[in-house]
Amino acid sequence: MPDSSTSIVFFDGVCNLCNGFVQFIIHHDATGRFRFASLQSEAGQALLAAHGQTVAATPETVLLLENGRLYTHSTAALRIARQLGWPWRGFAAALVLPRFLRDAAYRFVAQNRYRWFGREESCWLPTPELKARFL
Repeated sequence: MPDSSTSIVFFDGVCNLCNGFVQFIIHHDATGRFRFASLQSEAGQALLAAHGQTVAATPETVLLLENGRLYTHSTAALRIARQLGWPWRGFAAALVLPRFLRDAAYRFVAQNRYRWFGREESCWLPTPELKARFL
């Protein structure tokens, strides 16, 4: 089980956009704070179940487990951005916008992500160097 200072990003492992987002986070996470779990993985599902969350067969959101609290949709993405270097942390200013507006935009992209970015038949596998950051 990761310690409380670790933030865990749960992502759709077959989504090209989601995999690109994970790689973006890894590249910009200078402190190595984030760990990752595919929503389709046993480890990801078990950890989410321990926090009272279930995931649909086709997940519609990235989730963030931070300090024992689970965040979804735009809130998860913006809280992740807040922990990355400048200029990415500036996107967190959008947290002041009403959630229903932020989430509407988020859901629009989520509903079209496979059509726009494609999907894989199986989850992306991290390199041996990155394997320790994945659950």
